[in-house]
Amino acid sequence: MKIFKAIIDSFADEFRLVLSNVGVLLFLIGLPLAYPPIYSLIYNAELVRDVPLVVVDHDRTADSRKLVRQLDATQEAHVIGYAADLPEARRAMDARDCFGILEIPAGFQRNQGRGQKSDVILFADMTLVIRYKSLLTAATKVSSNFGSTLKTADSGLIGTIMPEDPMPVISAYLGDITGGYDSFLMPGILVLIVQQCVIMAVAMAGGIRRENPRFRYPAGPLGATLGGRTLCYLVWMILPAILMLYYIPLMFRFPQAANMFQVFLFILPMLISAVMLGFSLQGFMSESESVFMIWVGLSIACLYLSGLTWPRYAMPDAWKVVADLIPSTFGILGFVRMNSNGADLAQVANEYTALWIQAAGYTLVAIAVQYHMRKKALRRA
Repeated sequence: MKIFKAIIDSFADEFRLVLSNVGVLLFLIGLPLAYPPIYSLIYNAELVRDVPLVVVDHDRTADSRKLVRQLDATQEAHVIGYAADLPEARRAMDARDCFGILEIPAGFQRNQGRGQKSDVILFADMTLVIRYKSLLTAATKVSSNFGSTLKTADSGLIGTIMPEDPMPVISAYLGDITGGYDSFLMPGILVLIVQQCVIMAVAMAGGIRRENPRFRYPAGPLGATLGGRTLCYLVWMILPAILMLYYIPLMFRFPQAANMFQVFLFILPMLISAVMLGFSLQGFMSESESVFMIWVGLSIACLYLSGLTWPRYAMPDAWKVVADLIPSTFGILGFVRMNSNGADLAQVANEYTALWIQAAGYTLVAIAVQYHMRKKALRRA
């Protein structure tokens, strides 16, 4: 009964603290309402068609002109003209007349005829990544087609009619069926936003508790009081999590192939890990604003280490270890597999188990930090 009372009292105390501070409410309500729609709208175009491109042709042969025609025929690129040299093409890019430059080297046709390597260089403007993706896709298509055509011409089968591309490559997108940038990136970012909101809210609350003597550490067994405070943040995050993980994908037509009950079962240990990580960071919060310096700067690092933009198989082992300490790493990997590819909870068992291990580990760290903080506060009192 004493433990149950400590849980209820600490829950109510933390709830009052959250309601009393606009900054904490901003992280728990404002960011979930603002961040996902803004990020989704930025890349909502999904695919960019006919990205303007300028060609610098140093070869000026039939093969180089054929390459340019094929590139212009793709849906991703549109050749707006030729430039005499790279400086002229660069001026066109600086004036925003084009967003890419294709440079064809001298001797292109001669090298193609000899079966030798001939590098065609693509320069792309990176101010919007989906433009770069479109130009790269177009160049890859044309390069593949050119290579297969040359192999057919060199096969020596006289009198045999062969297709221009004897073995076409067809892209089949399993989860992101449109091949769009938004549908690929945003499901993972939504999970990262959930983690970011929880950690920043909890960490800021720790700074407020230090600054304001009105909010003392709840009395009672430390495990019970920490459990009640944790429950407070889980309750606060129910509606934001539903909004970000269900309604935002529904509104913007992201892939949504998962059983949502299983998705929220999967996200639960990530939320607990994030809350406990926030309680652990409270030991470094001398004031409420300190959270911005500690966590906001790490958000981009968390995204890169999640494996969404930097594949885990390409990471050095040291960075993999760092990534494994971040709750969103396994949260993003599992959520993308479930929501985009229709995996069930059993098929993401490795990520699910890792999240529960993280939750247990950060709970132990949070208990140690909170014990030290409560003891220090009692000495000051």
